[in-house]
Amino acid sequence: MAYKIAFFGTKPYDEKSFNKVNEDYGFEIKYFKGHLNMNNIVLTQGADVVCVFVNDTVDADVIKAMAENGVKLLALRCAGYNNVDLEAAKGRLTVVRVPAYSPYAVAEYTVALMLSLNRKIPRASWRTRDGNFSLHGLMGFDMHGKTVGVIGTGKIAKILIGILRGFGMKILAYDLYPDYKFAEEAGMTYTTLDELYHRSDIITLHCPLTAETKYMINEDSISKMKDGVMIVNTGRGQLIHTNALIEGLKNKKVGYAGLDVYEEENEYFYEDKSDKIIDDDTLARLLSFNNVIVTSHQAFFTKEALRNIANTTLQNIKDFEEGKPLVNEVK
Repeated sequence: MAYKIAFFGTKPYDEKSFNKVNEDYGFEIKYFKGHLNMNNIVLTQGADVVCVFVNDTVDADVIKAMAENGVKLLALRCAGYNNVDLEAAKGRLTVVRVPAYSPYAVAEYTVALMLSLNRKIPRASWRTRDGNFSLHGLMGFDMHGKTVGVIGTGKIAKILIGILRGFGMKILAYDLYPDYKFAEEAGMTYTTLDELYHRSDIITLHCPLTAETKYMINEDSISKMKDGVMIVNTGRGQLIHTNALIEGLKNKKVGYAGLDVYEEENEYFYEDKSDKIIDDDTLARLLSFNNVIVTSHQAFFTKEALRNIANTTLQNIKDFEEGKPLVNEVK
C-alpha cells in the first residue's frame, strides 16, 4: 500500500503543486489547513509520514505523540529545521528536508528588495495611483560603484554576487568557510565582519541561524556600520535583533531595511490578518517606517521553487519507503 502523508499548514498553492507532482508517486495525501501542534496531533493517527513547513510546531511533545501514533518520517518541505526538536526525534522519527528550492528565486528577490528600497518604488507607485506625480522624497543612488557586504556565501549568495557584479558593485563577503576559488573567479574579497560592517553601503544576510549567528545584527554591530546603511534579510528573522534595528532606524544610522523574515513571524506570516489589529508592537513599529519594506517570507515563492519543493519532498519520502540512502536527512 502507498504511504499515507498527513500534510499540515496547507495553502492552495501547496495542494496544487503537490497534487501535480504526486501523479508520478501515487502517495495518499491528506491536507490540513491548520499548523501542526498538540491540539491537532490526533490528525497524524494512521499516517506514515507527516509533512510540515516553517510555522509548524515540532517540539518534544509533538514528536513523542507522532511516534506513538505510528508516524515513521517527518518530511520538512523547507530548508530550515529550527522549529524541530532534533534531540527528541533521535531514535523516534527520521527527519528529512528540502535543502534548496530555487537559489535563483531568493537571490533575485534580494535584489528586488534592494532596488525597491533604493528607488522607493512602492512609495512612488502609491503616489501616482493618487495622482501625485511629484518626485520629492524619491531620490535614490546609483548601485554602480557601491560596496555590498554579503554575510554567508552559499548557493544563494553566489548567485546574488553574480547579479550584483553585473551592476558594477564591489563585493565584500564573510563566511566561516570561505570559498577562495569562487572569490577569485567572482572578483570579490573575503574580509572580517568588522571590516564588512565598516565598509559596506548595503549588507545582505545569507547565513544559517545558529547559536553563533543569532542576533548577529545588534546594537554593537550596527554601531560599526556606515551612516545610512541598507540592511537586507532574506535568511532567518533571528539574525537581526529587531529592537536594535528599530533604534538604528530612529537615529538614522540605518537608512533602509528590507526584511522578508521577522524574528516573531510565526503568528503572522502566510496568514491573512487584514481584518485584525496587529498587536505585535515591534512588528507594527517596523511597518510604520517609510524606509522599511517587510514582506511575508516570500523570497522563495516562484513556480519553479514550488515544483522543486514538491519533487524533493516526495522523493525523500519514496527513498525512505524503499530503504534507500537519505541524501537530505537531518541528523
